[in-house]
Amino acid sequence: MKKGYLYILITTIFFSTMEIMLKITAGGFHPLQITVLRFSIGALVLLPFALRHLKKKNCRLSSKDLLYLALTGFCCVVISMVVYQMAVLYSDASVVAIVFSCNPVFVMILAALVLKEKVYKYSIVSILVSLAGMLVTIDPFHAKGSATGTVLSILAAITFALYSVMGKKHGARYGSVVTTCFSFIFGAAELLVLVLLTKTAWFGGFLTDIGLGVFANTPIFTGITADLLPSLLYIGVGVTGLGFAFYFMAMEETSAITASLVFFIKPALAPVLAFLILQEPLTSTKIAGIALILIGSMITFIPGWKRQKAAAVPAAVPKEAAPAEIAEQVIPE
Repeated sequence: MKKGYLYILITTIFFSTMEIMLKITAGGFHPLQITVLRFSIGALVLLPFALRHLKKKNCRLSSKDLLYLALTGFCCVVISMVVYQMAVLYSDASVVAIVFSCNPVFVMILAALVLKEKVYKYSIVSILVSLAGMLVTIDPFHAKGSATGTVLSILAAITFALYSVMGKKHGARYGSVVTTCFSFIFGAAELLVLVLLTKTAWFGGFLTDIGLGVFANTPIFTGITADLLPSLLYIGVGVTGLGFAFYFMAMEETSAITASLVFFIKPALAPVLAFLILQEPLTSTKIAGIALILIGSMITFIPGWKRQKAAAVPAAVPKEAAPAEIAEQVIPE
């Protein structure tokens, strides 16, 4: 159990510094370039864990599974993470981190619509409190930052929530680490194809004609200097690879619910780190918004905590009859 909490701490540090590192490297990498590179590297780090998990469960991925993972990868990497990277360019790292941390709220809404999951009173309260926290954080009536960055942050959170629901729908058989790893592999490959297309005259010209010339002739390895390499490795190996690896290891040592503490801590820690590292302002409004989002996120896990507690209480129940462990769930970052 102690190892599990150490893994949670490491994961929290990686995830809470993600937007900060992306902001620091924003001027050195093209948004599509850094997205392709970090998910390619992250997928390679996760691959041994995914293969071990498949072997442990004696499970093989069918062609239908691979096709679906390609679709989830497109939603995650090509759509959500590209939009997310653009949000980091246009907004403060702390704002992106806080807004993106609301994606569990959108997961609940989409799970009710797509998976027909029952919506409990806790869920409704959580949605309202979290959305209120997001509005307080953004402070639309006194916002000095870019409205574009805020809109992109919200879109990134919604599309990542859609990816999570898609993974939850078809990933229960082979687990979260497999879903995440292969989604990253397919998503990075799909985005790489698009990047290569931007180098062609016809597609690059088309992007320029419709006002998206910034995406024409996107580099892949060009611009990776000795100064930027440590940041790239931290984002790819650390945040995208080891961050998720330690998160899944934390779930194995504790439970999915305990490991989800990462997502309570991140919206509070990320703005503090952004203040210390990037000198981004930490206003009273932002602090109030963080508090509301933390409360809203915590409410979503009350039913799970109650079930976990109830499963541990009855000593008279034979050990074989008790739930084996809380089912794995795809919890986004």
